[in-house]
Amino acid sequence: MGMNVGSGSAKGADPEPMMEMNMTPLIDVLLVLIIMLIITIPKQNHSVNLNMPVGTPPPQTEEPRVVTIDVDFDGTILWDGQTIPDRPTLEAKMNEVAAQPNQPEVHLRPNKLVEYKVVAGVMATAQRLGVTKIGMVGNEQFQ
Repeated sequence: MGMNVGSGSAKGADPEPMMEMNMTPLIDVLLVLIIMLIITIPKQNHSVNLNMPVGTPPPQTEEPRVVTIDVDFDGTILWDGQTIPDRPTLEAKMNEVAAQPNQPEVHLRPNKLVEYKVVAGVMATAQRLGVTKIGMVGNEQFQ
């Protein structure tokens, strides 16, 4: 570092201002901030811990039973191919499924043109009544 003493100009004359900025302190501060940032960043883990079952699963003793619920484009609900006339009938059938100790799989197959509220109503009824094995299945027949 050097010191700028100035030129030997006449008394009373204003000294010339410095035209360049001293960058050394700015760079020092930035380096310290970068080092502090690097030190404070937590170690990144790129793994996900999963608790997987150990051993081989027992073989299935019986074939799972499947109940198919179709929802047609106009909101008609079909239970294994038979038309369900109203909501209480659907709830009664869902109660029968939920009461079984080994519940059958319920495959819900909505038509792509049906209003969402009809499908959501069927799913909400199943959830409310305790049906645990329910899933959406692609529906080639009604599409």
